[in-house]
Amino acid sequence: VDGVTWQWPADGRLLSTFSETSAVRGIDVSGVQGQAGYAAADGDVVYAGRGIQGAGNLVILRHSARYLSAYMYNSNMLVKEGDSVRAGDKIAEIGTGPNGRELLHFEVRMDGKPVDPVRYLPNR
Repeated sequence: VDGVTWQWPADGRLLSTFSETSAVRGIDVSGVQGQAGYAAADGDVVYAGRGIQGAGNLVILRHSARYLSAYMYNSNMLVKEGDSVRAGDKIAEIGTGPNGRELLHFEVRMDGKPVDPVRYLPNR
């Protein structure tokens, strides 16, 4: 899509799906603390930090003029702002979400709006 090739950001199973109406603007992928979170596509790190309320350790990648992806609740961030990453690079380690479950929360934004990440990810 738009020259961006997507892959799953973690090896776990899908725990929650995207909803236009929910406050949850992405999907949750199961994992265990310290397990790898991967760049879902080639891009540049535009944010890596704790400054966004409720997101924990957050990494945001820019993939094109139109697409961003966000990786939340990481126990550890392995990239910094300005880094270039390739799809499949380990960018973070999975941590614990707000409900106490170990997971990676993953979001895709197109033109600044949340979209359903599953529409972009390969079937598995």
